[in-house]
Amino acid sequence: MAYRQARQLIEIGRDEQAEGALRAALATEPGDADLLTLLAFVLRRQRDYPAALRAVDAAIAAAPHLAEAHAERAESLMSLLRDKDAIAAAREAVRLAPHDPGGHFVLARALAAPRRYDEARAAAQHGLSLAPRSVEGLLTLADLERDAGNRDEAERAARAALDLDPTDAYGRWLLAMLDAEHLRVRRSLRTLRDVARENPARPDVISMTWPIRSLLSALRRWFAVATVLVLVAALCALRWEAALLPGRILAGLFAAVVTGFALRVLVPAGRVPWRCLRLAPWLLRRATRAGSVTVVVMVALLLAYAMTGLWWLSLLAVLGIPVLWGCAAAEAFGARMDDPGYMHAMKDLAGDFRSWGAELGQWWRDTRKDLREAWKGDA
Repeated sequence: MAYRQARQLIEIGRDEQAEGALRAALATEPGDADLLTLLAFVLRRQRDYPAALRAVDAAIAAAPHLAEAHAERAESLMSLLRDKDAIAAAREAVRLAPHDPGGHFVLARALAAPRRYDEARAAAQHGLSLAPRSVEGLLTLADLERDAGNRDEAERAARAALDLDPTDAYGRWLLAMLDAEHLRVRRSLRTLRDVARENPARPDVISMTWPIRSLLSALRRWFAVATVLVLVAALCALRWEAALLPGRILAGLFAAVVTGFALRVLVPAGRVPWRCLRLAPWLLRRATRAGSVTVVVMVALLLAYAMTGLWWLSLLAVLGIPVLWGCAAAEAFGARMDDPGYMHAMKDLAGDFRSWGAELGQWWRDTRKDLREAWKGDA
């Protein structure tokens, strides 16, 4: 009864009430593995990943042969970025229930996290052979194909999933991000806005800033090289005057290409990405703005060099490259600051480093003591 009631509350999005109902039921039946597994699912939806893992571990202790519990454990471990443990848990779920397609989809997601795409694809396709009309399976396949860089295959799988369930929020988000990667700017942002409007409690503001962040990411890949080439041409012009004009033309061309690409992405996007940037984590927000300003300054310096031929202007433009990459690192970290699983993994990593440092310090102290005693004995 309590299990059914909690499931109904989850389906209508009342996770906190579902958690309360489950905890009340577990107060009288603390060893009920089904209730504990469902509690872990609710806690994971609320992004309390350590608590979800504790709950599902209790479920497995109560019923070691419950495949659903092992699959849920794999999901919690993936959220905590413990990929190796997640794969082991997913494999156990598949072993216990080989004819359950859900276990194969969990295994596919777990294998995709460390980029083991061939194995992940095989697991997803095996699950789909058991349930060909599974929306979860098609979206799992679409997700891993997107991560693997196969955007056309990912789009086909996502559209097939949405043909079965046009209201699926994750499928629509995934299709919007695929549109973004194909630079279908207006359609992508329109879909993201619709998804956010239908899920006001969990708006994905970071995804809606993609036009700005994708632009900076693309520029970092080649604009730095282009700026260095301009500097090389400017330095060559100091010895061979004939290289001056080609270098200035090159600088103007690169500045025009960057400006055109920025207009191609930002103009159709409108003000939505800039508004969403205000709601993003503070480090992401500041790093993105600083990166945008850096690109503008670098383009202005290249244009100035193209017009004046003063070589030191190209040198100043090159000095913006480390700033651009520093902003990229800060942006990548800032994008994960609101992810409890990522932050928990960072805390675990910091704890491992502290333990390693303490062990190294203890080893050094013991070594010095042994050497001192050996020295005294020889004396």
